[in-house]
Amino acid sequence: MRVVAFVLCAFALTAHADESDWRTSWDGTLYGYANSMSLRADSVLNPGNQIARLPQRSDVAELRLNFKAENENVRLTVRPIASTREIRNAFGTQQRSEGYVSQWQVRVRAAEGWNVAAGREVLNWGAAQFRSPSSPFYFDNGRSDPMRELSGMDALKLSWTPDMQSSVNLARIVRSGYGSAQPDVWRDSWLAKFDLRGNEWAYGLVALKAPHLSTFYGAHGQITLSDELMLYGEVDSSAQFSALRSSADAAQPFAVQSPSSRRTTALAGAAYTFEDGKSLSAEYLHEGHGYTAAEADAYFARAAALPLWAGQALGTAPRLLGRDYLHLVWQSNLMESSGYWRMMLTHGLTDGGNELSGYGETVVNSHVSIYALAVLPVGNARQEFSALFQSSVTAGLKIALP
Repeated sequence: MRVVAFVLCAFALTAHADESDWRTSWDGTLYGYANSMSLRADSVLNPGNQIARLPQRSDVAELRLNFKAENENVRLTVRPIASTREIRNAFGTQQRSEGYVSQWQVRVRAAEGWNVAAGREVLNWGAAQFRSPSSPFYFDNGRSDPMRELSGMDALKLSWTPDMQSSVNLARIVRSGYGSAQPDVWRDSWLAKFDLRGNEWAYGLVALKAPHLSTFYGAHGQITLSDELMLYGEVDSSAQFSALRSSADAAQPFAVQSPSSRRTTALAGAAYTFEDGKSLSAEYLHEGHGYTAAEADAYFARAAALPLWAGQALGTAPRLLGRDYLHLVWQSNLMESSGYWRMMLTHGLTDGGNELSGYGETVVNSHVSIYALAVLPVGNARQEFSALFQSSVTAGLKIALP
């Protein structure tokens, strides 16, 4: 991957040496924040915090930088991250410092409408807030956590954009980038994506073939019906690399299916923007890979029966436990210069659990902002959102650079 990127960069710089009107820029953000988490004393999945060993307090300093250099035919971008954190719980204190490149790319315009790129890119799309079924890599797209940093996929990509309305992308996924889980499910995959857009609408089709999985098929679309109302949706048909099956009979053990059977996951959403710029979004998600109500009940009952089963339940849990969810987002005007806030409610229709969360950010001056994120699960120890902790509060500041 590095060799290909180096060759591509050298070719670009050589081929376009006579058009070397380079423009460079950089910016960055320095974050400092602390988190406090109140764990459940009666947790079924993590009794006494013995299994997950979740941090009850953490302090983090993180620097996120962006560098860009480009001319008419070449663009180079790099997003390095450096962080140091200290986490504490009943088992002691741990410190960790790391530096990595979250995203980087060398993109060359090979011909009119054609681009070739190599790098680490966040391959995410669609308008969904809660989860993104149409993305094989980022089902949890991070939009519910404004502080989350998504790391890109290492890929080689060929793009064709014949006009302003359509584009075709073909990518070779070399590996899953920084911090990827092992085994790397997406290593040596092929991705194809087609997009078509108009003035008031857009949609995309996605296909991905990984070496050890059946083909992933996804689609996303949105349409603006008026200045106030937008409708959108996403869907996928896919199999998971590994699935923890939970029989409705709690006396039966867990079973791991690898790969899982093909299932369909779909999301439908609507966003309404008011005259003052505030907006309300409502989304319904059906997760085909989740458990029915009876299977979810047996999942917790089985975990409560034996410590070994509790470890397996937590360590190999599906990406969402239930089948059906409702997600609401009420947020301020994104164009306001004084700050931003959003409130979120997620209701699990399968188990009846809820999660409330809120994010607020206030601008102190042109460079400094203070912010806070609070997450409050509402339910008992045998419901998905409230299975591990009772509350989580994060507060900090960010400093814009330069």
